[in-house]
Amino acid sequence: MRTYRAMTRRVRAWAIATAATLVLAGCQTVVDPGIYEPTVTPVTAQSYNLRTLPAPAKRIPVAVYDFPDLTGQYKERDNVQTLSRAVTQGGAPMLIKALQDAGERRWFSVLDRARLDDILKERQIVTEMRRIYRDEQKIPASVLPPLAHAGIIMQGGITGYDTNVQTGGVGVRYLGLGPHGRWQLDSVTVTLRAVSTNTGEVLASVTVHKDIASTALQGGNFSFIELDKILEVEAGVSKNEPKQIAVQQAIEKAVVALVVEGTELGIWSFADRAAGQAAIDAYRGEKYGDRITAAAYSVPPPATRNPADVVVTAPVEPRASTPRRPRPPAAAESGTPPPPAENEVVGSIPAQERTPPPAAPGEVVG
Repeated sequence: MRTYRAMTRRVRAWAIATAATLVLAGCQTVVDPGIYEPTVTPVTAQSYNLRTLPAPAKRIPVAVYDFPDLTGQYKERDNVQTLSRAVTQGGAPMLIKALQDAGERRWFSVLDRARLDDILKERQIVTEMRRIYRDEQKIPASVLPPLAHAGIIMQGGITGYDTNVQTGGVGVRYLGLGPHGRWQLDSVTVTLRAVSTNTGEVLASVTVHKDIASTALQGGNFSFIELDKILEVEAGVSKNEPKQIAVQQAIEKAVVALVVEGTELGIWSFADRAAGQAAIDAYRGEKYGDRITAAAYSVPPPATRNPADVVVTAPVEPRASTPRRPRPPAAAESGTPPPPAENEVVGSIPAQERTPPPAAPGEVVG
């Protein structure tokens, strides 16, 4: 009996020491606000794959209008109504950044059309100011050159966001003391497509899924130290992957996939064919695995030919002014009528028809 009591005391002492250690460790992990300094977003593994794409044969101008959230979902909270969106609403800036990072700015020349009204208003200000203060009715092309345009428009959006795709956990307790952990997987889906400006044909389209992991590890103690004394201690830590980082990585993966599929379809091409073929083979292996078909090696190209080519708008050179011939003075200005031309009818009656008609019987002449 004494041996059992002694062992129980030892276990309780160990539990108290462990719980105190957990509490101290938890207190040490709490950081005061303002300690963390802002940092530049590091290059992730997916961003590195995007940046190390083989160089293209030529740079391709593309336009981005919007990349909206098409899920329509809001954040889920227990017994609380919230209007916060479940995923980020900044898809267009993320897509622009991913297109610029492709091959370290070697693949695409990106035209931002998300705020096109701002550009047009600013150009209108230039036009009005020069008209008012310089009396210029036509602005020179050197002052206001034509806007660049693209042969391909990048479209798409965040098409899906699913919560609790997978959940799980594990835990153990002995004498009221023990740890337990939980994990949860969400999923976000993005779609990206290249559309021809000339024909409106969808040249290529890709879809990418990204899992979002959340984990939580907790430990605690709940036990009677004495008959009327209870010890309760809890400590834990959780880690949630930011949803905007997950969306950013999914968009970057979609850009990589679109570059490879566009090469397969002949929309654009790699400068180094061997490096490009290696990228295509790696993408096919990731996409199809062991289910690749023979038709996947010879995909028919789109009907639009050379969609990436763009005709640059050149301003018209001003024409040289030619002196005008002076007009002959009008009859009213010279004071004397011009001489009649040959066979010209003067007045309303020809000259040969000016003889008066014979007088009627009983008509008084004069």
